[in-house]
Amino acid sequence: MHTHKNHDQNNNKMAASATLHCLTGCALGEVTGLIIGTALGWTTLQTILLAVGLAFLFGFTLSTLPLRKAGVGFFAALSIVFAADTLSIATMEVVDNVVMALIPGAMSAGIVNPLFWLSMPIALAAAYMAAFPVNKYLLSKGKGHALVMKYHQGHHH
Repeated sequence: MHTHKNHDQNNNKMAASATLHCLTGCALGEVTGLIIGTALGWTTLQTILLAVGLAFLFGFTLSTLPLRKAGVGFFAALSIVFAADTLSIATMEVVDNVVMALIPGAMSAGIVNPLFWLSMPIALAAAYMAAFPVNKYLLSKGKGHALVMKYHQGHHH
């Protein structure tokens, strides 16, 4: 018997899982982008653009790998992930970068400055909180990470 409470708990777990997936990709992309941008002496805007691009790249890659393991073709997997994760990653990236921009000096702190490493988890936590309801909504509509989850549970076409 499926109760509404069980369904809601399951949706919360799936939304949390989807959001953590995205957060991992975003964090890897952000940090890598900021390290590269800083090392190359790029402007804040160039560095943010690189970090956001890498966040999408890492996020999509992390979600595509399990689909490939489940036997889904590369382009099919990519299109499922693109549909599933774009809104979540975009939400996360906007919030992450806005929070980093709002913390005085965080963007220009550079990767050797503790301010950067104190600001990043705050920005990522805010990004998680912003993306969680997005993922929950998408799941409730059978979209977003729900598209990916059916492959994680061993269902094949």
